[in-house]
Amino acid sequence: MKQHIKKTFLSLEVRNYRLYFIGQAISLSGTWMQTIGQAWLVLKLTNSGTALGIITALQFLPILLLGPIGGVAADRFPKRKILYATQSIYAILALILGILVATNTAAVWMVGVLAFLFGLVTVFDNPARQVFVFEMVGQERLFNAVTLNTAEINLARVVGPSLGGGLIVFLGLAPLFILNGFSYCAVLIMLFFMNDKELHSLRRPNSSKNQIRRGFSYVFSTPILRDTLLMMAIIGTFAYEFNVILPILAEFTFHGNAATFAALTAAMGAGSVIGAFFTAGRARTGAPILIINAFLLGLFLLITAVSPSFIFACFALILVGIASINFISAGNTTLQLESKPEMRGIVMSLWTVAFLGSTPIGGPIIGWIGEFIGPRMGLATGGAAAILASIYGAAVLLKGNRIETITKSIWIESSQSANQELRVK
Repeated sequence: MKQHIKKTFLSLEVRNYRLYFIGQAISLSGTWMQTIGQAWLVLKLTNSGTALGIITALQFLPILLLGPIGGVAADRFPKRKILYATQSIYAILALILGILVATNTAAVWMVGVLAFLFGLVTVFDNPARQVFVFEMVGQERLFNAVTLNTAEINLARVVGPSLGGGLIVFLGLAPLFILNGFSYCAVLIMLFFMNDKELHSLRRPNSSKNQIRRGFSYVFSTPILRDTLLMMAIIGTFAYEFNVILPILAEFTFHGNAATFAALTAAMGAGSVIGAFFTAGRARTGAPILIINAFLLGLFLLITAVSPSFIFACFALILVGIASINFISAGNTTLQLESKPEMRGIVMSLWTVAFLGSTPIGGPIIGWIGEFIGPRMGLATGGAAAILASIYGAAVLLKGNRIETITKSIWIESSQSANQELRVK
């Protein structure tokens, strides 16, 4: 047990990653506060699931259209400097939204514009953060670091909505957005205290000319990368629309308020944290793990869709969270380990496009289904999509010994590295 715990938190022994982890813990809680706050604000202004889907789509539209540009930037420029810029802009945008709400001047179109600008910043922030994790911990600790990072995001999904729901009920929406604005300062401070000499520098491309075209060509000619991204695109489009479907489920199915929405979001986050505790201590990743958890994600979404009560839905969402973190961690790590160093940024930008950039397509669809057919059918649509993605993955990724070899090599390499670290300690 003690050895498992040590392996679970192995990446936190790296000082730079430890600082980053602390800063993210504060900032991500604020981000999740804003996520439920923005969704609830749009619902209160419009009382429309379709409108909520459109606003959510606007936030992720830049990622769909411009995602690879962020990947080129991550490959070409120091990730730490990119994060200084993106985190600062995030803070300014959050404060602007807080001021608009506090002065009762917020309109739906204003929320849409700010959501679009948030998405524009994410184009550059997300791939830089993904690759920066590799630079902080190196290849041996990557799976552990990615899993811990994903767990932290989902722990923030527990803390942030819980705080946000309370703030909305007792103080209103404006303080929530303002607090989120200040939470980005934690990341900026931690970035400042990092040591550049301890980073694992990556080789940068000699030229950015035609880099996007070369990146697409590289991904589509590499089956493990192409098929992993396609699975994520299917699931991201229809299953990962929780910012759209959960507030509709809370208000129209369970007849609740912002606290109800926060509880549903927190339940899923709690499941992810539980899953992460067991996943981070293991070194194994690869296609079989990806496929199994895509299927389980779909199954648990279908169970959530038929939940007879709010409490049952919360328990079902815990299971959704467990499958979700396993799927995301396996996909993220597989892509990073299988990518050439000079292509890692653009590959991870395509992961961001598949994960988040698919929302402009899926968000309005799931929002419309949730409003006119019912929130349960919106969840069921996501569950069916995840199961179909797992079937596709099994058909194309488990052919011959290619994936068994890849998975086995990742497992052996990571296990040997982790064991060596523990012996040194």
